[in-house]
Amino acid sequence: MNPDLFRNSSAGKVIKTPKDFYAFIPNPLPPDIVWSPELVAVLSDADRALGQLAGLGRTLYNPHLLMLPFLRREAVLSSRIEGTQASLSDLYAYEAIQIPLFEESKPDVREVYNYVQALEYGLKRIETLPLSLRLLREIHATLMAGVRGEFQTPGEFRRSPNWIGPPGSNLNTAPYVPPPVPEMMEALNAFERFLYADSMLPPLIRLGLIHYQFEAIHPFLDGNGRMGRLLIILLLVEWKLLPSPLLYLSVYFEASRQTYYDLLLKVSQRGTWQEWLTYFLQGVTSQANDAVTRSRRLQHLRENYRQQLQTQRTPAKLLQAIDLLFVRPVLTIQQMQTELDISFATAGKYVSQLQDKNILREMTGQARNRIFLAEAILQTIDEPLPTTDSE
Repeated sequence: MNPDLFRNSSAGKVIKTPKDFYAFIPNPLPPDIVWSPELVAVLSDADRALGQLAGLGRTLYNPHLLMLPFLRREAVLSSRIEGTQASLSDLYAYEAIQIPLFEESKPDVREVYNYVQALEYGLKRIETLPLSLRLLREIHATLMAGVRGEFQTPGEFRRSPNWIGPPGSNLNTAPYVPPPVPEMMEALNAFERFLYADSMLPPLIRLGLIHYQFEAIHPFLDGNGRMGRLLIILLLVEWKLLPSPLLYLSVYFEASRQTYYDLLLKVSQRGTWQEWLTYFLQGVTSQANDAVTRSRRLQHLRENYRQQLQTQRTPAKLLQAIDLLFVRPVLTIQQMQTELDISFATAGKYVSQLQDKNILREMTGQARNRIFLAEAILQTIDEPLPTTDSE
């Protein structure tokens, strides 16, 4: 790490360690923030967009019909930033039968699946335990179980230095070296105090500061990027900014990946908080608007399917099968049997009816162990939206 690039930063300081490499120590939060007209404007936009999404979330008939698909999309995109190649359909297929469609993608799919498990675990835990260093370690243990990095002390803060840089980097050549272990623990303790402290700062500003600070501390040997993005979602729910986890920023970060990394680094090098916070808040606005549009499209699709099937003789369980598809757009007959508590024969009959209506299609071409796909639902969840949308 070149210490000269960090000399004039208000975000922290560079130290030379006893082992002769340089590392950056972030200052405790919060920094002094310059409230420029631009920052005030993008904060207003982000608050408005998030409020609209929160309002929609509170009026949903069944929030899980949107929450669970969005959660899985986030898992795919957050993991993709780290280099995985698994798709959303791969993840759903893995969840349906615990075997990915393509065997060589198994490690990637398992990483994405772990992200789902880690987020669901965290959401459950924050119902009774505030976000803390202890909870972050617990979530990290779930995230890293049985995947690449599983030998990098899952669930424990690092006990050795790490660095951020391209392949082949080391402690001397990497663009960024986080705090050594003793300074890291001091920074983490200050980080936890900021999580708990009352603050007059707007919540979305606090969230942007917290995300930067976690990435600057980089407390785990592996999985820091995913953990930092999980932290955003969990705090949105814990702080009651959203009634359920409907907003995810990974698609925004992934689409502008180099800008994301560059702006985080610039905060450390130059203290450019306004640039980072502006970018972060623009991401909140963009993804909140995306989530509102996508949610409405999913609601319209659900109503369309129900209208196609609903008659005076339609079994209530068949309509429940429609709702199940929004939670599991890739599934097996046995999965439908289990989820709806019906016989295998009835589940098979429902699947046939849904195929006749072109709501489901069989995707394996097999006589046994067949997997069925609700293609329109998956596309609505996953396909990029136009940049302008009249909905």
